Order: sequence, then structure tokens, then C-alpha cells
Amino acid sequence: MHKISILYTMGIQINRLKSVLAEKSRTNKWLAETLGKNEATVSRWCTNENQPSVETLYQIAQVLDIDIRELFNRTK
Repeated sequence: MHKISILYTMGIQINRLKSVLAEKSRTNKWLAETLGKNEATVSRWCTNENQPSVETLYQIAQVLDIDIRELFNRTK
């Protein structure tokens, strides 16, 4: 099992994509259309059910005009 899968199983929220989209007044549908991805896939990223690839994270950061680090929850 991958580390990210283990963290999800433990209930740890890896990304904060849902929050960032809200802060930017953007929707899952907009992001899916912009990236050419399925809306259900983006929904799973937003709920941390699945995680986007590193390449996709860079694309997300670019289209949202943010630093990629803003997409992750800070660890203690």
C-alpha cells in the first residue's frame, strides 16, 4: 500500500484542494474542464478519496495561479 493510501485510510487529509477552489471561487466542474479531467475524478481529489499525480498538482497550481504548497495541509 502506498504511503498516501495509508494516510487516507488513517483519516488524514492530504490536500486542501476543496478549500483552495472555494477561496478562488472556482468549482470542481471548472477545474475538470480546465484540466480535461472527469468531474468525478476531481471530486475524489477534493474529498481526498484519491490524490492527483505530482504533475497534475503542478497543473492545478498553475491554473489557480498559486504556489503548489498551498494545495497541501501543513504537518506539525
